[in-house]
Amino acid sequence: MASGGIIGWFETLGLGDRAEVGGKGGSLGELTRAGIAVPPGFVVKTAAFEEFMRALESVTPVRARVAALRAGALAAIQECSNELRSRVLATELPPGMMTELTAAHATLCERVGARDVAVRSSATTEDASDASFAGLQDTFLWVGDAAATLDRVRACWASLYSVESISYRRDRNIAEDDVAMAVVVQSMVDARAAGVMFTRSPTSGDVSVVTIEGAWGLGSAVVGGEVTPDRWVMGKITGEISVREISDKHIEHRRASGGGIEAVAVPEERRRSPCLSDAELGELRQIARRVERHYGCAQDIEWAIDAHGALRLLQSRPETVWSAKDAQPAARVAADPLSHVMSIFGGRR
Repeated sequence: MASGGIIGWFETLGLGDRAEVGGKGGSLGELTRAGIAVPPGFVVKTAAFEEFMRALESVTPVRARVAALRAGALAAIQECSNELRSRVLATELPPGMMTELTAAHATLCERVGARDVAVRSSATTEDASDASFAGLQDTFLWVGDAAATLDRVRACWASLYSVESISYRRDRNIAEDDVAMAVVVQSMVDARAAGVMFTRSPTSGDVSVVTIEGAWGLGSAVVGGEVTPDRWVMGKITGEISVREISDKHIEHRRASGGGIEAVAVPEERRRSPCLSDAELGELRQIARRVERHYGCAQDIEWAIDAHGALRLLQSRPETVWSAKDAQPAARVAADPLSHVMSIFGGRR
């Protein structure tokens, strides 16, 4: 498990390290240690965030400023967000931290033989059973060098103070001292196709199926809702495809020439072609079953397949919508367990 320093490599991490590496970092470490194919990388642990925050708060408060905001006070939240994000982005990293992060970036690039990385926020309360920050903080793709990576780490920290993230915490009265941000730095997958899959139906809650959604290019187009993905529903055990919906995928996200991503028009001959073969669907189904068995609960999984057909998982988190419904009692518990029986017999004449 993670120990010491501000860097944790995936192969040393697991779900038990979420306090240090956040939900995404803990999950990627857990998948790596379970032998699931994950793009290699490391996590900038919350210790770095805390050190950075102490420097900021030695000048003026940050967390106390957020904690004082009233839930729903949008104008005040917007003003606070603008100020805090600007402060985070304008403050230099401590020299020792900069040196350690630069060295870790160089080690990763040497290890994979490429310099491009994804830099992804990983909040400590992300993917928790009672609160999920997933999607509220920033992710940056095709980050091209160490200097840009350091800038994106700060940008991830700053996104903890976005209007959406602050509002989420104030609406749920989450204590600011309980929230910290780790950052995942991960080798970039040049995805031919990417998307998400669920080990129970997101529409019906059926636990006997795997639902797979995907499109050409990077998965950001699917997650961001910019393209209607292809969709398949497969029997979890049998592999039988009961639903096969192929969409008109008019754009795909690709690497931009200067780094980052851009939306590119899909050639006419590929727009209505399925982005996955039946063999690839079968491989995804098998991986979905394996991940679900490992975690012991239904999962929401992000995946990508590169130009060579290699499948990589980018994230796996607990499915929350149907699991929350399952956890709700079917009926309200009576204060007096005998009241129902007495009402029945009392009603007889």
